[in-house]
Amino acid sequence: MPDKKNILYSLLGILVSIILVYFWRYELFSIAFLSVRVYDLVDIFAVSFVLYSLYKIFKGTRASQLLSGILILILLSVLVRWAELHGMSWLLSNLSTVWVIAVVILFQPELRRILIYLGQNPFVRYLFRTKHLEIVDEIIEAILTCREKKWGMLLVMEGEVGLKHIKEKSANINARVSAELLVSIFNPTSPLHDGAVIISHEVIDAAKCILPLSEETYGSRMKLGTRHLAALGVSEETDAHVLVVSEETGSVSHVYNGIMKRGLDEIQLRKLLNNLII
Repeated sequence: MPDKKNILYSLLGILVSIILVYFWRYELFSIAFLSVRVYDLVDIFAVSFVLYSLYKIFKGTRASQLLSGILILILLSVLVRWAELHGMSWLLSNLSTVWVIAVVILFQPELRRILIYLGQNPFVRYLFRTKHLEIVDEIIEAILTCREKKWGMLLVMEGEVGLKHIKEKSANINARVSAELLVSIFNPTSPLHDGAVIISHEVIDAAKCILPLSEETYGSRMKLGTRHLAALGVSEETDAHVLVVSEETGSVSHVYNGIMKRGLDEIQLRKLLNNLII
């Protein structure tokens, strides 16, 4: 499935490139003395997409106010140049330099989040496929270790629906995925073992996360433990993929969209993670 998506994205990109090259300077319409061409629309859409992407990344964080301030400075710069206020234009130009330094120093976590977001682009992910294969190996090694020791494990692979409301009440980790770290978290002697680990953008984002329990109490679900009910609960409310290791039997389960598949072996687990991460 991921290979088909990559082929589709490549064909779509080639088609769009051919169309843009052919019609790049084609005049669509004119307003007074202004002539609007294809590349003008592309420029507008590109800027809009960048601003919207920044809004999605910064929404709900302390950097949202910074982004608003930068937008205000940009609008003021345009206005003072149009009004030919040279003094204000000079002042705003110097302030812009200070803002760039402030962004780099004060908002390193948000900048890191932007780079991670860019890394999720399908084309970039395809180019750096080997790195993601290593992440799959780390997760599988951790799951197999916990299965062998019969340590309970609850891994949540965050999807498009954010889990910020859950992560806010958990322990912040923000570390690269490694088998050693995952196993140490779910060690029964660890203070973080009681709860779920959320993996977001191939990073261990948070641990000791309390998930909502499934409200479905009929049939076989009445026999499930709290860990499996929590996996079902979060999958019913979001598009997250959840992996569960039972501490009673050591069996591995995959939960998505309220549906649980139990008894996964290593081959099935690897295939699943390859489809999710690559």
